[in-house]
Amino acid sequence: MFALQRAIRSIHTAANPPRLTRFSLQPPKSVEVEFSNGSVFNLSAEFLRIYSPAADSKVRSVGGEKVIFGRRHVGIMSAEPVGNYGVRIVFDDLHKTGIYTWDYFYHLGSNKFTLMRNYIKTLKKHGLSRDPPRRK
Repeated sequence: MFALQRAIRSIHTAANPPRLTRFSLQPPKSVEVEFSNGSVFNLSAEFLRIYSPAADSKVRSVGGEKVIFGRRHVGIMSAEPVGNYGVRIVFDDLHKTGIYTWDYFYHLGSNKFTLMRNYIKTLKKHGLSRDPPRRK
């Protein structure tokens, strides 16, 4: 019964996400977003960077999978509003082309633990790390 209710809620919120009521940049490590349904999500810079909606987010193709790795210590330098629907985040690795919509923030926050778990599994599968490569 509980699983069914959660599935129905998930389908409903995916089709009609709540309205953003607060966006708080907490540089260099996170963004906090709050929505009209009371949901509050603290999203780390690393998490936002690896799930950047940009097409050119310095992705490495490993075995046909696109994988961003080595971003554990990435920071957020700034956030610039884009219209009234989102924000462009500028990271200290100079990535700045992704526009995070309010709906995308809700998706990331609602699925944060599953997304991060899947990301870590993918890194392990390819022998990659969240830590940046050591300089020689």
